[in-house]
Amino acid sequence: EVQVVESGGGTAQAGGSLRLSCVVSGFSRYRFDEYAIGWFRQAPGKEREGVACISSSDRSIYYTDSVKGRFTISTENAKNTVNLQMTGLNAEDSAIYYCAADPIGSGLKCRLSVRTTWGQGTQVTVSS
Repeated sequence: EVQVVESGGGTAQAGGSLRLSCVVSGFSRYRFDEYAIGWFRQAPGKEREGVACISSSDRSIYYTDSVKGRFTISTENAKNTVNLQMTGLNAEDSAIYYCAADPIGSGLKCRLSVRTTWGQGTQVTVSS
């Protein structure tokens, strides 16, 4: 059974930085580098949105417009880890951040399939 575990959330001041990490384990049929993986977030009263994702096919990267130039998603394949470096944080970035791994979805524009495994989430709070 695939498991997804996030770490690295916390509180930062506006303009500051945080780094989130996510370890994916429990592979059976697919390797880590065959998964579509990504970071999503959900703020109170808002729908969950895809923040940054890596596609399963060509490993292309998608960022939602509001984080372009500030957030960077990266992988460490040897550690089955996906990171999200967040800089230039602002209050609108406050949310619970979730990591997701999908063995069959494309991950293009953060579109994932029903086979996606989600982490438990980690809180990011940006204070002004």
